[in-house]
Amino acid sequence: MTRASLAKHPSDVARMFDDVARRYDLTNDVLSLWQDRGWRRVTRDAVAARPGHRVLDLAAGTGTSTEEWASAGIEVVPCDFSTGMVAVGKQRRPDLPFVAGDATALPFAEKSFDAVTISFGLRNVVDVDAALREMLRVTKPGGRLVVCEFSTPTWKPFREVYTFYLREVLPRLAQVVSSNNAAYTYLVESIDQWPDQRALGMRLKGNGWTRVGYHNLSGGIVAIHRAFRPLGA
Repeated sequence: MTRASLAKHPSDVARMFDDVARRYDLTNDVLSLWQDRGWRRVTRDAVAARPGHRVLDLAAGTGTSTEEWASAGIEVVPCDFSTGMVAVGKQRRPDLPFVAGDATALPFAEKSFDAVTISFGLRNVVDVDAALREMLRVTKPGGRLVVCEFSTPTWKPFREVYTFYLREVLPRLAQVVSSNNAAYTYLVESIDQWPDQRALGMRLKGNGWTRVGYHNLSGGIVAIHRAFRPLGA
């Protein structure tokens, strides 16, 4: 079983997600205590796509979130770095136009999407700044970016409970439901190392995004960041 290190070598990250692709959706449900469904719904609302809009769903995995947009009549392109995820997605959802692609070098034309969204994937990219600039490049002027990512609980007692869950409970659950236990050790470590809400907001601004804001979900376990490509850019 492949386990990526926090150096996030692209080939290791891709192989690790290839290993978990078959049981990925079930594992996410269980390890998040089924909160991931609500997080996806809030992310979808933040993207605010309407029929006629074109949306890029990065780190789309097997297309669980993509399917919800497609069902609403939105033109949406699911893209994932893991060819294993893409293969499972194509098998389960053959109506969706899956693309295998690297967030740091997206295979799309400039200004080709009304919105770009990435859920629980930015943390796994080897060069976050390059990815944010690539997302900016493919977004139309005035278009939006929505990032859903693990973050830092704001209330200290709850943060301590959450840290205990991450380090002690989650690895045990992963042994039961995951096809690659080591991948979820990486998950815990990558969450520990990820910047908090304000730091990620500053990083978005530093890579050309404007009107940057965020709001917390589940007490700050997850944060939704929203930003826009400047109209004149």
